[in-house]
Amino acid sequence: MVRLGITGGIGSGKSYVSRLLYENFHIPVYNCDIQARVITLTDVEVIEALTQLLPDVYDEDGDIRRDVLADYLFASAENAQRINSIIHPAVRKDLHRWYSMYASEPFVAMESAILFESHFEDEVDKVVFVDAPLEVRISRVKERDGLTHEQVLSRMAQQSPDEARQHADYIVMNDGQSPLIPQLDKLLNF
Repeated sequence: MVRLGITGGIGSGKSYVSRLLYENFHIPVYNCDIQARVITLTDVEVIEALTQLLPDVYDEDGDIRRDVLADYLFASAENAQRINSIIHPAVRKDLHRWYSMYASEPFVAMESAILFESHFEDEVDKVVFVDAPLEVRISRVKERDGLTHEQVLSRMAQQSPDEARQHADYIVMNDGQSPLIPQLDKLLNF
């Protein structure tokens, strides 16, 4: 089994590339962001730790207040580290469980916006960096998340995609003009 790590800056199109890998090449994809959301709603230890850190992070129905979490998370690197130290160990444990379910697959993929920042690079065999021009990324995030230009730039400042790009085994250009399927086909036939 070859474990691919799909990463890239916010708005680069990681999820789109992951979806293409699944739909066109039948590669199972573990999405760290989605699984982290599930874990924040189901893992008792994570819920307790987050509540201790941010007493109003859960609403009266037990759903996480994404705006409260995001505001705290993106306010500083220290805040991000606090949140990550709670969530990342639980995600890593869940990823190992997921890998064991797909052990017979020739390829699996794990999507993570912060692959290197979370030290998950040791969980993959090959790093695939999804790239797009800055203005394209900003436009995508503004449209997708309803954020202002300044909010997008603030979130981008919390990531360090240059490190991921430098350590990538493959770069997939998702600029809206370069065809993606041939790039992914080439990637899978290394």
